[in-house]
Amino acid sequence: MPTLRPSVIPGFGITLGLTLTWLALIVLIPLSGLFIKTAELSFDQFWAIVSSRRTLNALKISFGLSLAAAVINLVFGALVVWALVRYEFPFKRLFDALIDIPFALPTAVAGISLTTLFAENGLLGAALAPLGIKVAFTPLGILVALVFIGLPFVVRTVQPVLLDLEAELEEAAATLGASRLQTITRVILPSILPALLTGFALAFARAVGEYGSVIFIAGNLPNVSEIAPLLIIIRLEEFKYADATAIAMVMLIASFAILFAVNRLQRWSEQRSRDA
Repeated sequence: MPTLRPSVIPGFGITLGLTLTWLALIVLIPLSGLFIKTAELSFDQFWAIVSSRRTLNALKISFGLSLAAAVINLVFGALVVWALVRYEFPFKRLFDALIDIPFALPTAVAGISLTTLFAENGLLGAALAPLGIKVAFTPLGILVALVFIGLPFVVRTVQPVLLDLEAELEEAAATLGASRLQTITRVILPSILPALLTGFALAFARAVGEYGSVIFIAGNLPNVSEIAPLLIIIRLEEFKYADATAIAMVMLIASFAILFAVNRLQRWSEQRSRDA
């Protein structure tokens, strides 16, 4: 009778059991409650809730602006990482530390600060008003808040990967006659693309569920600048719990589908990099 090989990890069975138990308590049971509460609705009731004009507009604003913010953070986050890793400049460590402010700052404080800055009588809002650009209490304000809270996810995800990427690879590519654009697209980008996609997914997921920093600058007008998390809170305050869970379930399924697609794209990118 074959003997079982000892596990490399001591106490693997106990560790796995505790991990699954903790995962069930923190994630699986709350999510199950979400689906169970929504199941109290008939399909017609569920469809009437999620297909109402107010709900669709709230979902459109939340997912649309979250996606736009994640794309903006993907581009500008990569530029910030490149400057922090590849160049030396005065107060570099200070700028590097400032990237983490959205992590440490309470979301309500961030929302109040952004509203103060971008209001029509604010420091930045007053400068934009003559140009006809209104940020506070508009969907543009929501986008600004989502970009603010999502940037660190891209920067901190890509930064260690770019630090590990040796500059000698770029020099070798230049020596072999590659242009700067070819070096970026064929040497640097394939190496950091999985990290970029991970940062994009994290920034998107963070933006979809953001509440505190958005409600102060959004204006919260139904069908104009009302986000889905706020609509869920409104339904809870109205004691329409099944309505709230129905909207939350749609957000959960849509977020999972988008993150799953990004994860598959990331795995494809990693596999392609290994094959190359």
